[in-house]
Amino acid sequence: MSVIALTSPADGFEFPVYRAAPNGQPRRGGLIILHAIWGVTPHIRSLSDDFAAEGYEVLAPSLLERWDPGFADADIAPDRYPAREAAAEAAGWGGTVWQDVQAAIDALAPPVSLMGFCFGGTAAWVAACRGHGLSAASIFYGGQISLYRDETPHCPTILHFGRQDELIPPEEVAAIEALHPDLPIWLYDAGHAFVAPSGYHADSASLAMLRTRQLFHRASGAKEAGA
Repeated sequence: MSVIALTSPADGFEFPVYRAAPNGQPRRGGLIILHAIWGVTPHIRSLSDDFAAEGYEVLAPSLLERWDPGFADADIAPDRYPAREAAAEAAGWGGTVWQDVQAAIDALAPPVSLMGFCFGGTAAWVAACRGHGLSAASIFYGGQISLYRDETPHCPTILHFGRQDELIPPEEVAAIEALHPDLPIWLYDAGHAFVAPSGYHADSASLAMLRTRQLFHRASGAKEAGA
């Protein structure tokens, strides 16, 4: 595992990226994991390592580096929230950093899949709509997708939301579904961040990750779609 630097084609800004190599496994493809508002946390790094152990070459870019730099030492840091919130707002809640994501896509040999959580879920949605070179995207509780719901992903995409999510009203999910009736939108009996330590719900996280792996395997042309 290592940290590399990539350069955004938008403005030439250089930002750090956590990279997890496939660990000697046959390479399944590339995978980009986009962090929630807390940044490249221990959880995001651990998740990257888990997928690398399955054969993915994983990149987890620090998308708020322009405004609040540095990887996170903890999965939740309440004292940092005001700075993180201001940074997320400056980044259009994920809408303005899609070219940083594109730099990560371009750094990986295909097929390249994309996964994002909360802030990173919105960033993943915009990148899937505006970028190129993606095979699939799995998007978890993207809090501000509704701001960009008029756009359409260019690759197979699935969305995951919690029925008890207090941060994403049901009407916002319904509005996305109304504009994209053919898009798989999965609802889980969980709250926000049900994959992350802060809101972890084991059954929901397990099922959502199974669906994610199946999507990635199908999109990459794999013969089997396992857990």
